[in-house]
Amino acid sequence: MALQQAGTLTREHLQWPFFDGSARALATILDGLLTSGGLGEIDHGDADTTCRTLVKKLGEAGILRHCVPKEFGGFSEEIDSRSLCIVRETLAYADGLADFAFAMQGLGTGAISLAGSQELKQSILPRIAQGGLISAFALSEPDAGSDVAALDCAARRDGDHFVLDGEKTWISNGGIADVYTVFARSGEAPGTRGISAFVVFAHTPGFSIVERIETIAPHPLARIRFDNCRIPASQLLGSSGEGFKIAMRTLDIFRPSVAAAAIGFARRAFDEAVAHAKSRKMFGATLSDLPTAQSTLGEMATAIDSAALLTYRTAWRRDVQKLPTTSEAAMAKLTATENAQWVIDQALQLFGGRGVRVGEITERLYREIRALRIYEGATEVQKLIIGRELMKNTGKKTG
Repeated sequence: MALQQAGTLTREHLQWPFFDGSARALATILDGLLTSGGLGEIDHGDADTTCRTLVKKLGEAGILRHCVPKEFGGFSEEIDSRSLCIVRETLAYADGLADFAFAMQGLGTGAISLAGSQELKQSILPRIAQGGLISAFALSEPDAGSDVAALDCAARRDGDHFVLDGEKTWISNGGIADVYTVFARSGEAPGTRGISAFVVFAHTPGFSIVERIETIAPHPLARIRFDNCRIPASQLLGSSGEGFKIAMRTLDIFRPSVAAAAIGFARRAFDEAVAHAKSRKMFGATLSDLPTAQSTLGEMATAIDSAALLTYRTAWRRDVQKLPTTSEAAMAKLTATENAQWVIDQALQLFGGRGVRVGEITERLYREIRALRIYEGATEVQKLIIGRELMKNTGKKTG
């Protein structure tokens, strides 16, 4: 499907006080890129080639500049959460693979922006912004997903090198990435305090792709292995034992953008449902004339706005107030992904039998939204995060 066929995303929410003129300017640029067909055709049958092409085109269009700090070719002094959210909402509205290609450039190198040496940043981040490198974030393992403390992938110091051994799985961009941010157990302390973060290039001896993974919404995904994989100690991010903190800081930055992508999917489903309801003849009128359909559409609109308010509140809090957003990001991700799943389900129901036909937009959205309720912390994990933060902050003075 060509991106320009997606229609126009409503921008009324950009008038909320969370945004300034630069946000609206970014939205205008994105709309122009999509309506002009600047990202071309999206071939879901060849996700690898499509994602490589999308990264290149997003780089050429300057959109990937929002994934890195200004010093290294970025648009803002620091990575701006509101910009990430606007881009992801827009691209997700158009096509899930376009959103994926953008998102992984930021998530894959977010830890480098936060904790990499000047040399690492200079050698990697400008090329990420230009679309000249593809990145990946390697945290999950076969027996360690939400429970990061259970990581088995090991990193041992050997002179001026580290040697990595073990596996990672469910790695987005696995198989096409040039550079991987890898989290491994370095053993400084038990649990999460003994994890470090590293940069590993795909051409490094001892690194391999052992399995390509197919999912209901196709995108590059793989299980990767490290077998006596030697990397220079200069590719350590931060200090030994800081990997968990770096991973969580990275996820705090990018988790609201997952919520924004869910909102993009939901808005597309809502717009398709409204258009269908207005045109579908039923019982001597149109579907949109029926009170039951109007009630459903009203609930859908409310679910979308409530998710968007939480999401952009979180991004504004981080960008403008410079305050922690661990709990807020979890609330946004939880609400936006769950609400989007419901909105898309309701849209499919309004379409009736046509909604489940392969190739219909509702069918595609139904597959694309499902993973967002799992990755970067499943819904159940978000609830735990919110509860933990509430207990930690109970009784603290505010204001």
